[in-house]
Amino acid sequence: MQRLKTEYQNKSGLELAKICARVALDAKAEDLVILDVKGISSFTDYFVIMSGRSTRHVQGLAETIEHEMRSKRINASHVEGIQEGMWVLLDFYDVVVHIFYHEQRSFYDLEGLWHDAKPVAIDEP
Repeated sequence: MQRLKTEYQNKSGLELAKICARVALDAKAEDLVILDVKGISSFTDYFVIMSGRSTRHVQGLAETIEHEMRSKRINASHVEGIQEGMWVLLDFYDVVVHIFYHEQRSFYDLEGLWHDAKPVAIDEP
């Protein structure tokens, strides 16, 4: 089993969420938010939620984020929805990335469902 690259062994969930966010923004993700769900979620600490302009864009965002994390030897424990490209979920344990086709995002309204979560600025230390 490969170990995490040395520079990523001590990264917090927040730092990993920000890495995912920056990669997604570089790939033209839209309406990106990071939500701190520590204390209100039993399965993760951060959600990174974004939208894509098309199903192909959603798939491309997922592939780009997954590739970047894999290059740091951080593998997703679970990937769901990549074939359809309507709502892709990438589970990196402390960080769960949700990539929506814009129409699906408003329907599922994760931000409303997790309204108690604190939004985190991407450039926040």
